Amino acid sequence: MRMKSEFVFEVALVCLTVFAIGCSQGSGEIRGEEDAVLTSPPNVPPPIKRNYNTKLKVHLEVVEKTSPISEGVDYTFWTFGGSVPGSFIRVREGDLVEFRLSNHPNNKMPHNIDLHAVTGPGGGAASSMTAPGHTSTFSFKVINPGLYVYHCATAPVGMHIANGMYGLILVEPKEGMPRVDREYYVMQGDFYTKGPYGQRGHQPFEMEKALKEQPDYVLFNGSVGAMTGDKSLTAKLGENVRLYVGNGGPNLISSFHVIGEIFDKVFIEGGSSINHNVQTTLVPAGGSAIVDFKVEVPGTLVIVDHSIFRTFNKGSLGLIKVEGSENKIIYSGKTSDSVYLAEGGAVQSVGEAVKVPVAKTKQEQMNFGKQKYESVCAACHQVGGEGIPNAFPPLAKSDYLNADKKRAIRTVLHGLQGVITVNGKQFNSVMPKLDLTDEEVANILTYVYGSWSNAGYSVTAQEVKDARSEKPPEISPEH
Repeated sequence: MRMKSEFVFEVALVCLTVFAIGCSQGSGEIRGEEDAVLTSPPNVPPPIKRNYNTKLKVHLEVVEKTSPISEGVDYTFWTFGGSVPGSFIRVREGDLVEFRLSNHPNNKMPHNIDLHAVTGPGGGAASSMTAPGHTSTFSFKVINPGLYVYHCATAPVGMHIANGMYGLILVEPKEGMPRVDREYYVMQGDFYTKGPYGQRGHQPFEMEKALKEQPDYVLFNGSVGAMTGDKSLTAKLGENVRLYVGNGGPNLISSFHVIGEIFDKVFIEGGSSINHNVQTTLVPAGGSAIVDFKVEVPGTLVIVDHSIFRTFNKGSLGLIKVEGSENKIIYSGKTSDSVYLAEGGAVQSVGEAVKVPVAKTKQEQMNFGKQKYESVCAACHQVGGEGIPNAFPPLAKSDYLNADKKRAIRTVLHGLQGVITVNGKQFNSVMPKLDLTDEEVANILTYVYGSWSNAGYSVTAQEVKDARSEKPPEISPEH
């Protein structure tokens, strides 16, 4: 017969064993190893499902490559993983990360990496200086959950960052992130080119503008239109959306805002503090934020830097297209329409003309026109010419445009206000006079007429010049 003291001892031994195992797991015991899943923007690796820490192997390649920064404009980017921003990295708090940084043999510059998630000299930069054709390896344990920026820290540091060398690393807390339906990766950066915004051809980096903090481009995900058209982000009505937002800089602070939404939660500066019901959140250069929101009405949400000239004149614009049935309770749409001209309604002039090369062929006109259209007209009439219901008329399959080419030219030259009918629907908004050159007007209209099942007319600079002395188009309900 067992003595009572022996039974008590065995129970205590079992309890101590269980406690020891729990302490071992809680202290971050490393179990096994696996390769990290890396993704290019706007994609995000899947959430981490394991409930233990592992040795996570990350292999990131630096690639210097020339690609479009805008339509007809090339730039030589320096990239982590071949994209701007660089590959998204997702790890778990307590993981041991084995990091391999490879510098492609065809590159011209040495590079390294500073990960803000690393506790150690230079965030890893001191251990990762890598010449072309070489690979550097170092390891670190991630001990702080949050969303962190990484970037190149090779001198001149600002130049390496300005050329696109930044990205995000998410350190999930041990308990995991709250689940959402969709996750996207959005990162802002400012770019400094020798030529002004939109000047065609290859544009090199311009150090003088960078020192003065006067960027020609302020972009989401490395190029004008990176999240518009068929590259727009998508969601369905009722889904919860999470944006992992970063700002590579190198100079500007982002006033991050989504037009048509309110952030239900903002993980402030990518950390553990959460703010609620936020309209716009500041994201510092070299910083981040996580924003969550539920989409409750269908339509197109517009992602902007609310330092708003950057959006409409320097490229920081993206779209989220939400599919689903209308919810008239939350948003009715326009319920009435009337004319109000309290001060006489003078048409306002906006912008200044930027000279463009003279197109030699219709295809060149189309190319130049598309570029100018997307920077000047797309905010109202949309990238695909569909317009905005009850606000701005469609240009796609437009009976108003196709019926009278001369009237269309005068509309662009002189602006338009009052009631017009387009494709059977009435619109009563104001189109401002646009200070564009004859070439630019001709190119835009040739592009519009050659797109979206329109009439295919060509418009010449001489036709535009001749129309400048003519009266603005007359407006009547019949039109």
